[in-house]
Amino acid sequence: MSQPPGSAVSLGPATPAEAIPRTDLPAAPRPLAAQRVLPLRRPGRWIITAVVLVLAAQIVHGLVTNPFYQWDRFQYWFFRPTILDGLLITLEVALYSAVLGLLGGIVLALARLSRSPVLRAVSWVYTWLFRSVPLIVVLLFLYNFSALYQTLSVGVPFGPAFFTFDESRLATDMAVAVVGLSLNEAAYASEVVRGGVLSVDQGQHEAASALGLPKRYQFAKIVFPQALRSITPNYVNQLIGLIKGTSLVFYVSLLDLFGSVQSMGSTYPGDIVPLLLVATAWYLILTSAVSVIQFYVERYYSRGALRTLPPTPLQKARNALRDVRARFRRETAI
Repeated sequence: MSQPPGSAVSLGPATPAEAIPRTDLPAAPRPLAAQRVLPLRRPGRWIITAVVLVLAAQIVHGLVTNPFYQWDRFQYWFFRPTILDGLLITLEVALYSAVLGLLGGIVLALARLSRSPVLRAVSWVYTWLFRSVPLIVVLLFLYNFSALYQTLSVGVPFGPAFFTFDESRLATDMAVAVVGLSLNEAAYASEVVRGGVLSVDQGQHEAASALGLPKRYQFAKIVFPQALRSITPNYVNQLIGLIKGTSLVFYVSLLDLFGSVQSMGSTYPGDIVPLLLVATAWYLILTSAVSVIQFYVERYYSRGALRTLPPTPLQKARNALRDVRARFRRETAI
């Protein structure tokens, strides 16, 4: 059937415009759970990591396979009574020197912070002297001190003496080692303590003075507890150096851990390397134990300064395991 010209041809009922699918519209976004954020590629980091792992593997392989290290002899010497006796002496010297050095450092720091010019001058000269002289020189000087002064006396200068001591009887090997290390340690501890006291906010001093508290009470109850946050990490770091510094007492005839290793190395020349490895392992154990103690002490004194305490190693392991589980569940769900 023909249609007149100009008329439209109808093929069916009219279709609404909304019912016609639009191909120019963007696709609907995927759910957030199905989206993945691709991390930024860092090839340099992976290359450096691979190089470090290769070097670490080579070092471990050399330690294990090189027969020169004689690991069987290392195992033999590690718990020998001679080594353990030297280790005990090392612990005794380090403990006594750390306590006496800290006490001496507190006294020197208070003298340096006092208003007396004489006390400030004496404290400064002491710190300057013992920080300048090597520890081995101090130990050797004390070891030969009896050649200079055979007797020590307390009394009036250029006058009568009230008490007299025989220096040769007092200057045992242990006493020389402890005194030498303590004198040296006090010089460094004084700067650590002084820096910690100066780190306390000046408002704390002013508030304590405004309350009319005695100076001794201000320092013991207000200033020093706050200064411990700064003193603890620095002094524990100094304590680690003290533990390693005890190896020098061998030169004053005290057989500590290093002295025992040296003595056994002279007797058994073929075991010098495993004996040095034994000393290295024990020093690593001691300093690692001190580092663990340092972490928990710092964490304890951070309670009033940090809103969230740093996690312990066990808490870090739990958090890492929890993150791995959560990531695995997300990957499985996707």
